[in-house]
Amino acid sequence: MVDNADETDTAAARFGHLLKYFKERPVTGPVEGHAASRSTPAPMNLAVLDHIDASVQEVVQHTRDANPEAGPAPSRADAIYDWCRESTRLADETVRLRTAVIEYRQYLEHAIQAGDVKVVRPHRCPSCGTLGLLWQRQTQRAVCVNKHCARRNGGHSKAWTLADLAHQHVASKESLKECAT
Repeated sequence: MVDNADETDTAAARFGHLLKYFKERPVTGPVEGHAASRSTPAPMNLAVLDHIDASVQEVVQHTRDANPEAGPAPSRADAIYDWCRESTRLADETVRLRTAVIEYRQYLEHAIQAGDVKVVRPHRCPSCGTLGLLWQRQTQRAVCVNKHCARRNGGHSKAWTLADLAHQHVASKESLKECAT
């Protein structure tokens, strides 16, 4: 489960929201990311469909790599995370951490895919530790806007992938668990 302040804001919940968003916002023309050469636009946003398919496939592949004996994947896409966690719960710590990183990265991806770019703001910059990352759609990166951080980087803002943020998030949660025990 994604460890958030709001226990209902999980990767599965964001995935469910994305699926609903996908179904409620059919494509009405080539402006929404489809090739202008198509004579008839697809009735759905194919970029979102590709994202959903890639997300499920990544989780299934990770689960099967970690546990070839895992049962069949669920038919509901948003149930894939529970299935993965259950199928890998007896795996070594590295696999369980990777599972958590994948789930959290996908949580961020699902939110951004549905238009919620504010999910990167509560993360600290992995370089300087300050809050205030901004999502840059063009580069698909979270950018640190702290001028002191940029100065340390030769005048350029540091940019982070969602995988970087997910890894840092999971690692910090694991550190907190270790401190508490």
